[in-house]
Amino acid sequence: MKLKLTLLAVAAALVIAAFLFIDLPHNWDYALPRRFKKVLAITLTGGAIAYATLIFQTMTNNRILTPNVIGLDSLYMLIQTFVIFAFGVVSLPSTNQGVNFTLTVGIMMLFVGLLYKLIFKREGNNLFFLLLIGLVMGTMFGSMSTFMQVLIDPNDFLIVQGKMFASFNNVNEDLLLISVLILAAVALYAMRFSKYLDALSLGKEHAVNLGIPYNFVVKNLLVIVAILIAVSTALVGPITFLGLLVVNLAYQFMRTYRHRILIPGAMLISIIALVGGQLIVERVFTFETTVSVIINFIGGAYFLYLLLRESKA
Repeated sequence: MKLKLTLLAVAAALVIAAFLFIDLPHNWDYALPRRFKKVLAITLTGGAIAYATLIFQTMTNNRILTPNVIGLDSLYMLIQTFVIFAFGVVSLPSTNQGVNFTLTVGIMMLFVGLLYKLIFKREGNNLFFLLLIGLVMGTMFGSMSTFMQVLIDPNDFLIVQGKMFASFNNVNEDLLLISVLILAAVALYAMRFSKYLDALSLGKEHAVNLGIPYNFVVKNLLVIVAILIAVSTALVGPITFLGLLVVNLAYQFMRTYRHRILIPGAMLISIIALVGGQLIVERVFTFETTVSVIINFIGGAYFLYLLLRESKA
């Protein structure tokens, strides 16, 4: 297992080095910091999404689910569309990245908090009821976004369209620093629950029989998942199938159930996929597409493969 993690770490380092130094212009003192900022944003986003998806699949005991099923991606697009629909493209929430980031993360966390409070208010409601409600809410958010996108000016729609796909090209340094601090704090808090993950992967009944405070652990892990997804989405935009792709690849490559191996493995694979994808976007496609389009295409095809494989099992 250590050899596989070492190979992944070396591969990630090589891909990052290639991204930083290939075709580096003579004014490297200007270009290199910008590329490093992209790599840092990619590392944060990839690591956060991989970790959130892995523990979400562990809680649900299902490898074809992602945290996006709660509706956070759809809510993100609803917020961005509503800001332009209600206030215009020259308003403060639209032009100021800091205000937009704070507003987006705040509303997403408020939504998750209300959802959790309503679902877990009574003892009879469970995690799968939460997924069902989240799926319905996500569909409703998507419909509301589409309705407003039809009504806004076509020029304004181009701004909204740009937010539909993740982009690492214009990441604000201040937002990057705030994201680092938030994700670091969440990671430290999440460490106290890492000892429960292996048992949670066995299912609720086995976890309870092993003495794990199931409801307490699940509620806290769901909050952690929500924060990770909210911050990463607000920072760069939605990447729907990234977590599904990298976590399942980690399971197949690492061949273990131990999360102390799976977590770094999934995060490294995610970083390799995102940095490599961004390298292809910039050097092969010359910015004619975005990395999220490539990831979602591959991830969507892989999702269909998983569904077909499950149906045959």
